[in-house]
Amino acid sequence: MGDEDNFWTSGVTGPCGPCSEIYYDFQPERGYSDVDLGDDTRFIEFYNLVFMQYNKKDDGSLEPLKQMNIDTGLGLERMARILQKVPNNYETDLIYPIIEKASELANVSYALADDHAKMNLKVIGDHLRAIVYLISDGVVPSNIGRGYVARRLIRRAVRTGRLLGIKGDGRGNPEGAFLPTIAEKVIELSSQIDPDVKSRAPRILEELKREELRFVQTLERGEKLLDEMLANALLNSNENGNGPILSGKDVFLLYDTYGFPVEITTEAAEEHGVGIDMNGFEIEMENQRRQSQAAHNAVKLAVGNGAVLTENISDTEFLGYETLSTKAVIEGLLVNGNPVIQVSEGSDVEIFLNRTPFYAESGGQIGDHGFLYVNEDRNQKNAVVEIKDVQKSLGNIFVHKGTIKEGVVEVGKEVEAAVDANLRQRAKIHHTATHLLQAALKKVIGDETSQAGSLVAFDRLRFDFNFHRPLQEKELVEIEELINGWIGDATLLQTQVMPLADAKRAGAIAMFGEKYGEQVRVVEVPGVSMELCGGTHVSNTCEIRGFKIISEQGIASGIRRIEAVAGDAFIEYVNARDNHMRQLCSTLKVKAEEVTTRVEALLEELRMTRNEVSAVRAKAAVYKASVMAGNAFPVGTSKKIRVLVESMDDIDADSLKSAAEYLIDTLQDPAAVILGSCPSEEKVSLVAGFTPGVVDLGIQAGKFIGPIAKLCGGGGGGRPNFAQAGGRKPENLSGALAKAREELVAILSEKAS
Repeated sequence: MGDEDNFWTSGVTGPCGPCSEIYYDFQPERGYSDVDLGDDTRFIEFYNLVFMQYNKKDDGSLEPLKQMNIDTGLGLERMARILQKVPNNYETDLIYPIIEKASELANVSYALADDHAKMNLKVIGDHLRAIVYLISDGVVPSNIGRGYVARRLIRRAVRTGRLLGIKGDGRGNPEGAFLPTIAEKVIELSSQIDPDVKSRAPRILEELKREELRFVQTLERGEKLLDEMLANALLNSNENGNGPILSGKDVFLLYDTYGFPVEITTEAAEEHGVGIDMNGFEIEMENQRRQSQAAHNAVKLAVGNGAVLTENISDTEFLGYETLSTKAVIEGLLVNGNPVIQVSEGSDVEIFLNRTPFYAESGGQIGDHGFLYVNEDRNQKNAVVEIKDVQKSLGNIFVHKGTIKEGVVEVGKEVEAAVDANLRQRAKIHHTATHLLQAALKKVIGDETSQAGSLVAFDRLRFDFNFHRPLQEKELVEIEELINGWIGDATLLQTQVMPLADAKRAGAIAMFGEKYGEQVRVVEVPGVSMELCGGTHVSNTCEIRGFKIISEQGIASGIRRIEAVAGDAFIEYVNARDNHMRQLCSTLKVKAEEVTTRVEALLEELRMTRNEVSAVRAKAAVYKASVMAGNAFPVGTSKKIRVLVESMDDIDADSLKSAAEYLIDTLQDPAAVILGSCPSEEKVSLVAGFTPGVVDLGIQAGKFIGPIAKLCGGGGGGRPNFAQAGGRKPENLSGALAKAREELVAILSEKAS
């Protein structure tokens, strides 16, 4: 059939070759004259064999591959469709049970549904299966990377469910999330395929529930905005005589900012008799695509002329597992990103060596520190370079970043490269402790948790992991006890390089999303932990000496972070804490074990003292208010309303409230009171109190005081009869009170005349 149909390429360039496509005919009775393989109602391609024998070059020419092969691919869902004799992949037993569950929640029959409803049910069936596996594999919904893919799938499923009319979780809670209910069916179907999905079910369901309920709030805000847009469209239509239409910009705003599906916008608009400017919407979409593409194309690696330099430099031979010092040759130098031949004292420089003992930052572990020594003769060190960071560039080329402390360095010179042994040991301790931490987390909170990032530094370690709630204090204590127990066991670590497949079969944990070669390095603490890891580690767990968690917190939806110290950093941390405790004991004049009781007693004394002070301040404010009550003046002709607007200098907000309450109780109804004060140099307090007679006139304290507070750089509000507000500009208080007096008199004069 020619190259168009029977030749496969992987891209513009690369491996390619002729292919043999195998189709299944669902309607052979129609005969074979004028057969169209593109007719997917009759034919389905279920198997493709590509005979990889060429490499396609930039100019389009083909050259024979050195190693030819056959690339074979068969579609599982397509084969299931053929064997089960169903009209499409979605109605196989791989997906249809999920669709049936969605149909049940939507209260519709898939068999009787129209094409549009069937498509929506297929979307939910397909998306829920993908989402469940993504979350099971450690992908957390977010706004970046693979997390963004998961979030978009979830949101599309939620929107599609709303289009189908699904409300609630199907178990009597109309405000509940429906995705977890459908996901239970996915998990049930997955139990014989991937048992990890079932063990991770609680986390999967919790994540889906949280994401759905959060997005529903966004959708509801979008619905309110849509109502306003439709009302404006109808109003503008009446004014200009044209038919009502929702602009493309408005439709795009709903879609882009609020995740509002165009289908819902169109349906709602039709109900109100409003059209949609789809051309305008497509223009906005195209503008966004162009901006996104332009931004993507603008992201380039800024390495100055370093790229030219590194083309001539081979990968760096890393010797750091076996030694902390070695002789090496300088293969290249960069200053400010530009290649140079020679660098003198005082300059910052990037150095490329043919071999190195320095570990380059990767796998969460920071780069080694140390020195490079250039020897001109046997007795004198001609140049010294202090290395403060090591990074990898363009594959496996190590970039040693440092400062020339003495002398001159040149390309081609031999150096003695020496790693700071103390800092390397600190890094090794923290890296092995990180492996122990992951093992302890899996024991304490469950195997479903997985690593989401890490930092191995000289002074601490940081470990991010997937989990849906904060860890309890008792869980943190149990984790510490487990790790310190393993440290005390003095277990010898085992490190070996093996094929990736063998490592996985042995149970080694891989970091999700990391790329591994065919040969991998496996670091094992026998009986505790086995991970794929290229970092540096201690030889025996006893070298860690001690482990202490210093913080546990959430850093993103479903992501927790633990920071901890081990080895020397652990001892320094404990000593610092002990010094603080000694000082505290000296100040409080108690023993360490009595500090908690003493502090609790002091806090209680402080609380009682503050209450007493507050009571005295409130009494003073009330007394001052009683004197001010005589300053109230009447407003209105038919109905006299007593008004009082005053500043009470520097009294605090609680005392100001007490004064206002006293005045409202003292002045006869109807009465209105506005009080202000400046408790500190950058703080303003305001209170508005209106009696029932004033509120009945349609004047509300909460609405009145807000604009007045804005004049003082703040805001606030409250009930119709009583409201508080604040600000940050004390210098504006007198003007704000004058404005309050003026507006209050004007409003009351009109209402009471």
